[in-house]
Amino acid sequence: MRAITLPSFGDESVLTLSDIPAPTIGADEVLVDVAAAGINRADLMQRQGFYPPPKGESEIPGLEVSGTISAVGSAVTGWSVGDQVCALLAGGGYAEQVAVPVGHLLPVPEGVDLIAAAALPEVVCTVWSNIFMTARLHPGELLLAHGGSSGIGTMAIQLAKAFHSRVAVTAGSAAKLERCAELGADILINYREQDFVEVISAEGGADVILDVVGAKYLSRNIAALAMDGRLDIIGMQGGRKGELDISALLAKRGTIIALGLRGRDRADKARVVAGVREHVWPLLDNGTVRPIVQETLPLEQVADAHRALAESQHIGKLLLTT
Repeated sequence: MRAITLPSFGDESVLTLSDIPAPTIGADEVLVDVAAAGINRADLMQRQGFYPPPKGESEIPGLEVSGTISAVGSAVTGWSVGDQVCALLAGGGYAEQVAVPVGHLLPVPEGVDLIAAAALPEVVCTVWSNIFMTARLHPGELLLAHGGSSGIGTMAIQLAKAFHSRVAVTAGSAAKLERCAELGADILINYREQDFVEVISAEGGADVILDVVGAKYLSRNIAALAMDGRLDIIGMQGGRKGELDISALLAKRGTIIALGLRGRDRADKARVVAGVREHVWPLLDNGTVRPIVQETLPLEQVADAHRALAESQHIGKLLLTT
């Protein structure tokens, strides 16, 4: 099969289209013929040598795909050859075929085409596991989502609104904020022109903050929390190490959460996927929530796709097709 490999680490030029053996499947896995793969910032980090796959997982980048089941393991029930699915992966998505643990599969939602479904697993599972399972956002509470126009951000807006919470977002342009407003965001903050701490503090503080920035925003995020607020850090775009004023956190009775998805074991990921299927998939089936896709590029243009993601001019997701 064709797949994107990483003979070395570095810029986009190291992404290499190669012919490699197709994966084999275990008893509790299925083989998926990939239609499309989602691109995530974790893939850029892996390409640069900063985010290796968990031990025993594929070295091929790609954390989510959509496609059609072409083979099932001997212990698999409930899925058949020919089923159209999307899947959460620990790696292996930038390829024509991928082996997927059966607990990490999701059906393609009604009304979502097979290609667009690749935009769903990683962002939906990230948002659900962080904002709802762990930070426990409640109806009526205020969520602040940094990077509101990103794949994660556009899904966070939609899900928070679907569960009757208020949403504030930060983004770097009027066009991005306009798109966030169309998706339901209540409070729009241009971080190039406004201080999000001032804006959010005027609203009484954020009950939950979903943060992709990391160190650069640590103290300001704590200042923006409401009493008993939860700061949920899922990225490090603004650095890995920051100084924490514990007294400021104590004054807010605040909680700091730092959760990754890729490194969880298979059973834990399956628990997240099961929650997503129960609580989020009905919203996708009825059109309340939908994938937001900026652009779809062929596998041969993976370097262009990585550049586009790094430049952050997109809204929603970028996808690769096989």
